[in-house]
Amino acid sequence: MGLTGVDGDTFKHVHLMDRFGIQVNKTSRNSVLLMTNIGTSRSSVAYLIEVLVKLAEAFEHDRTCGSPADQEAGRSRVRALTTEPPPLPDFSHFAERYRSAPDTPDGDLRTAYFDTYRTDNVSHLSPAELTRRVTAGEEIISAGFVTPYPPGFPVLVPGQVITHAILAFMAALDTREIHGFNRQHGYRVMAGPKRPSLTNNHQSARQPG
Repeated sequence: MGLTGVDGDTFKHVHLMDRFGIQVNKTSRNSVLLMTNIGTSRSSVAYLIEVLVKLAEAFEHDRTCGSPADQEAGRSRVRALTTEPPPLPDFSHFAERYRSAPDTPDGDLRTAYFDTYRTDNVSHLSPAELTRRVTAGEEIISAGFVTPYPPGFPVLVPGQVITHAILAFMAALDTREIHGFNRQHGYRVMAGPKRPSLTNNHQSARQPG
């Protein structure tokens, strides 16, 4: 499907479901999974094949008969869908107050989860604002699970410190189904302690004791 320039999510919702009423089970960046069962009739399979042929012809027409700008945009989408997706970032670490012990990466996920309902410092940050504050040295802690589909693995969990690698991965994703992320409000976070900057350290060192 990647060679059509249409991602799996768009193919599922815009083309199959909205236009032809065909339900798709699973999608990826460049594929869809169609499943049949004992109740699938011969006519249903024939209808599916007919629809797929129509869509293939429409995609081919758009690829060859569009304006030069449209054709270049199509080639750009194909390149994006047929190249390797960004690698899933490694787990960063739990915030210090959720560490099980200072010398272990293990964390108390349960406490972090329930703290998001008891504390008053939980808020939402847009991706741009979150990036700015992480760059400024502020420790921002995730207040929820953030799970994009695909790949379907949590990128953030409650109590985890958000890093540039995680934000870069999220920015590169081209899927619209991200559980735990509100596109209007952004990420649900808890504020952590701000790390002292190098400038502040030097200024403190020059102050008389």
